Amino acid sequence: MNESDIERLLGPRGEELSCEMCFELLDEYVDLEVAGEDADARVAGMRAHLYGCPACREEHESLRALVLAERGL
Repeated sequence: MNESDIERLLGPRGEELSCEMCFELLDEYVDLEVAGEDADARVAGMRAHLYGCPACREEHESLRALVLAERGL
């Protein structure tokens, strides 16, 4: 077991974000990421939630790919 596996088992540090909150904030988070801003600082707990939640991570990846494609990036 490596350090990454241990962190995943222990869960997020600090503020926790529910799946419901994740979906509510995901558009804003992706827009900030794509704009090159510090999305993690603006949407606290999102990175940890995405790391530990496969369903939300998949939604994030899909939305990010869509936004990048729309913007031609």
